[in-house]
Amino acid sequence: MRLRYTIAFLATIAWTTVEGLAPATPTGTTTTTCQTSSERTSDSSSIPSSNLVDFSLQERRKVLATFASVTSILLSSTESAVAETTSSKPSEFTSVGTQAPAPDGNQPFVTLENGIKIKDFREGTGDAAVGKNSKVSIQCSGRLLNLNGVVFYNTKNNNPDGFGALPLELSLGKGEAVPGLEAGLIGMKKGGIRRIIVPQDLAYNKFPDLEPKPMNTNDQRALDSVVKNSRRDGAILFDVQVERLK
Repeated sequence: MRLRYTIAFLATIAWTTVEGLAPATPTGTTTTTCQTSSERTSDSSSIPSSNLVDFSLQERRKVLATFASVTSILLSSTESAVAETTSSKPSEFTSVGTQAPAPDGNQPFVTLENGIKIKDFREGTGDAAVGKNSKVSIQCSGRLLNLNGVVFYNTKNNNPDGFGALPLELSLGKGEAVPGLEAGLIGMKKGGIRRIIVPQDLAYNKFPDLEPKPMNTNDQRALDSVVKNSRRDGAILFDVQVERLK
């Protein structure tokens, strides 16, 4: 919008300048008839009318050419800025949905049979691992891949007493959480950190009322803008840390 106003402003300046270079025609006056022929000859020989016309046309062309060059530079700068902004997005969000590449790390994503992708950042400790019927407490954040990673859920915001984020507690196998998150948790150990990419058919598109649920109206609106729009991919990226399990 600002670029439009700038171009319009420059166009006005260019047109005003061009008009100012045109030969002026006096108004409200009449050319005197008492001028002698010698005087008329002297005036016309000092500034030929053809030169005035040529000078005006040349200057008009210069002004318009300058305006065109400035406009071209402005448009090129804007396109470069847009391209730079697009290329600066985090690499894991430049591809939408389950095709997102692995974030920085030594291991790529592992694709499960159901299309879920997982990547472990920390293995965790102990012999116990999350199973299909485990009870787990997790710290978790959820991002919308179709909106370039907008966060719609984060247990760090669940901090009512000011003494730390309350974990999300789930009993797996009882339909409390979206199926894709439950399946992505299988095999994790205490203290483990995992990134899980869930395709839309195993997320909120088919299970809109399951955990993790957005904690405020703005986060719910962001989730709905993807889930309720058939033209958008509802794939979700979860970052999860297991605090407790049994």
